[in-house]
Amino acid sequence: CTTFFSQLPDPAIEDQGKEYIRPILNKYAAVCVRCPDYGTRTNTVVLIDSEGQVTFTERNMINADVNQWKTSTYEFKLHS
Repeated sequence: CTTFFSQLPDPAIEDQGKEYIRPILNKYAAVCVRCPDYGTRTNTVVLIDSEGQVTFTERNMINADVNQWKTSTYEFKLHS
């Protein structure tokens, strides 16, 4: 399942069986997925500005509880 979805969006795959694939894409391609036995447990954002300053922020679910999250942010500069 995850291998298939990691290849999307691919227009060639999306064109095959649009009526079947579109509901699946909408369900599993959301920013925060909530399904039985499957869902988002981590969100990561990486921002890099034109001067090489990086901000890396990650939010992780704690103890599989959708109401408990820990956010960590790291900042550093890329070496040229």
